[in-house]
Amino acid sequence: MDMAFSSEPEPPRLTPIEVRPGLSRIVAENPGPLTYHGTNTWLLDTDEGRIVIDPGPDLPAHIAAVAAAGSVARILLTHTHPDHAGGAQALKAATGAPIHGWGVPWAKGFVPDLVIEDRGRIGPLTALHTPGHASDHLCFGMEDGTVFSGDHVMSWSTTIVSPPDGDMADYMNSLRVLLARQDRLYLPGHGPPLENPVPLLRALRMHRSTREAAIARALNDVPLSEAAVVARLYTGLPENLARAAERNVLAHLLKLQGEGKALRGDAGWVRAG
Repeated sequence: MDMAFSSEPEPPRLTPIEVRPGLSRIVAENPGPLTYHGTNTWLLDTDEGRIVIDPGPDLPAHIAAVAAAGSVARILLTHTHPDHAGGAQALKAATGAPIHGWGVPWAKGFVPDLVIEDRGRIGPLTALHTPGHASDHLCFGMEDGTVFSGDHVMSWSTTIVSPPDGDMADYMNSLRVLLARQDRLYLPGHGPPLENPVPLLRALRMHRSTREAAIARALNDVPLSEAAVVARLYTGLPENLARAAERNVLAHLLKLQGEGKALRGDAGWVRAG
């Protein structure tokens, strides 16, 4: 099944880009091979005030632009990786808005002002605990079929799952959680909005399952490193993405190990049994 990813021209910086009335994004100036044009900071107007979803990295100009876009009532975090939550404390200092996040954050020493629980309600949003990319990852769904999908599902690329905090079994299960909702619009942490996301969700599940089967077939009695598996299975991989591919392969291997299909020794990975 083909994955129909989206692209977009480089967006403007330091200014809201309207998706629909009461909903816009400001794209942080942190482009890169894993962040596309940069982190999306989403601004959602509600009856109780504006909710900011992912303040983004700790870039003073970006935080100032988010704060200047309107009164902020709440700051929500999809997860605490620094490209999404690095600017949270600065935005809180600028606006006085409390920070909401998962109760056991990935970022050491980070403590949210208010803990979000799975299926908890924050204004018009329902929190969905979707670990996989990060153990503290949350998506936020609305009754109209809109989901702020963070890094769990993005419109422009697959998601990196990097152990030990990233977990492929969790990631696959979280895809099933989102598929059960049958939503109509995803607003990801990087890249443009994704309309009709269900076909991509199905394609992502198929892609991961196919990749995992290929990894299992590559294993034999001769130990292989993650880099060796990448060299066998990935063709035309840009050098700057090799490390991310190795982390995804490791996540698959650890899942296979948990299922009794792979063994890890000092020299590398071999087939179990």
